[in-house]
Amino acid sequence: MIHCKYCTALIPEDAVICTSCGRQVEKVETSASAQPNIVINNANSNVNSSYASAGTGTYGTPKSRTTSIALCCLGFIGIGGLHKFYEGKNGMGVLYLFTVGLCFLGTIIDLLALLKQPETYYV
Repeated sequence: MIHCKYCTALIPEDAVICTSCGRQVEKVETSASAQPNIVINNANSNVNSSYASAGTGTYGTPKSRTTSIALCCLGFIGIGGLHKFYEGKNGMGVLYLFTVGLCFLGTIIDLLALLKQPETYYV
């Protein structure tokens, strides 16, 4: 038995952590011979089937910015939400349809966001 250098409690000689105060009393030493020789072979190949079905090698399906902007502009004449249906966001399309593009505010925000998209973007 030896004394802990922090709380002076009696602990076993081979203790690395004091059983009384929980502090580390000795340096943890590892030797190469003490380590088991373990080989881990991880051959997982995780594939998200919803993206793999697109077949484009990228995420989602390609959409045309010009088409989206044209459909978004139809929101200004009272037919809101067509660009959302085009992107496959049917819930938002219905919401825009019944609220006339969220009182045009949502349509304006979407138009500004579409102007920053590349010509072919993925949804």
